[in-house]
Amino acid sequence: MAQNEIESMDVLLVGAGIMSATLAVLLKEVDPGVKLEIVELQESGAVESSNPWNNAGTGHAGLCELNYTPQAADGSIDIKKAVNINAQFEVSKQFWAYLTGKEAFGAPRNFINPVPHMSFVRGKDIPFLKKRHELLSQHHAFSSMEYTEDRTKIAEWAPLTMPGRPADEQVAMTRVESGTDVNFGALTNQLLGYLGSREGSTVRYFQKVVGLERIGDGWLVDIKNTQSGESRKIKAKFVFLGAGGGALPLLQMSGIPESKGFGGFPVSGQWLRCDNPEVVKHHQAKVYSQAEVGAPPMSVPHLDTRVVDGKKSLLFGPYAGFSTKFLRHGSFLDLPLSVRTSNLLPMLAVARDNMDLTRYLVKEVMQSMDQRIEALRKFYPELNPADWRLETAGQRVQIIKKDPKKGGILQFGTELVAAQDGSIAALLGASPGASVTVSIMLGLLERCFPERYKSAEWTAKLKEIFPAREKQLETDAALYREVNQMTADRLQIVAAS
Repeated sequence: MAQNEIESMDVLLVGAGIMSATLAVLLKEVDPGVKLEIVELQESGAVESSNPWNNAGTGHAGLCELNYTPQAADGSIDIKKAVNINAQFEVSKQFWAYLTGKEAFGAPRNFINPVPHMSFVRGKDIPFLKKRHELLSQHHAFSSMEYTEDRTKIAEWAPLTMPGRPADEQVAMTRVESGTDVNFGALTNQLLGYLGSREGSTVRYFQKVVGLERIGDGWLVDIKNTQSGESRKIKAKFVFLGAGGGALPLLQMSGIPESKGFGGFPVSGQWLRCDNPEVVKHHQAKVYSQAEVGAPPMSVPHLDTRVVDGKKSLLFGPYAGFSTKFLRHGSFLDLPLSVRTSNLLPMLAVARDNMDLTRYLVKEVMQSMDQRIEALRKFYPELNPADWRLETAGQRVQIIKKDPKKGGILQFGTELVAAQDGSIAALLGASPGASVTVSIMLGLLERCFPERYKSAEWTAKLKEIFPAREKQLETDAALYREVNQMTADRLQIVAAS
């Protein structure tokens, strides 16, 4: 192609992480003739948040994450978010189960493994956990959840947690055996590999988007090869900005009205990691507990089994930190350069209203290794510090948005921002993003391709891939169990009940 020639594309996706990879494969399944390309700044896919060491790898299903069942001031517990996230993860599993029947996709055990999910609390938090169990276990998605305050039983479920613990300390735990550990990096690369087997699909690396402007009924995208320095232009009918923390600057570059008022609050993370097989073999679980007051939801402490490239390790954390970078491989200027007249007031309002979070982050950043080890002792009293090392995880950019009452709010979770005409969309935010990617991308298809989404062809194909969608899974117990068993069989994991 000549230097100044403009290449036409149906769909251009920016960022080769779990979001873009999922959307690209979904689009090729419902519309095999679509011409699409993924462009990635780094040398391969899943380098940032999708990398297995940059996230907890928890198949988020609301089974153990206590922040998904918030307790109100009157003591009541709301389980709606846990139920909804569980249903969304079931939708993700249906997509992955469907793809395991495709020769070019690869084996499920490369990216998903059965790991029980547990919640562990001490002292004053025990009544909350007991009530949470009572409420959740009445719902068909959580009917297999077990609860105990028996120290012997807890020692059976999570052997590292009890030896060395004070005899008079009250503890409680819930367990769901059908939990999973997901290597989202491996999954992303299997999706990209599968995409490469489909005609009309391209994935290119070392590609930086340096220009983004409307042209006719689509977008003109200027892309620079960071190795060769060569530039090219692509005209795309639809553009998806799935670049993790890098999505906000690109969204701002687009200039669409819907981008106004959005800001980003970057939070970095660190883990303690143990690879000693003599320790690792005694812990086969993801054990979550309560977050400290003022901590962001992503900082809920947990001691996790991780399965990466067939090898098991333990991770504990995350310890929150602060960096002005929007990506792990980003620039310290990312945050200041994201400030606009349209988002300055929301960002200042968030700074004013989140002093607890600021103090928490300062305290976390200032921690010594000994202090981090002491936090781990609450989960694993008899640990040997020599078995653990500190590792830096990925960056998360939490959403700051306008709020008519407060001026601005800090929003945890994910948000899809799309132009009114559906020609461009960006995904902002963080957890539980990776686990519920498929539901988010189905929502994008409905929002940005409304007529085709309702067409007979797309409807039939989506029904083939997804026998049951979120609302059905939340309300129909028999259908939930049937679909859950099917995905468990195909993905070689444990069924829910």
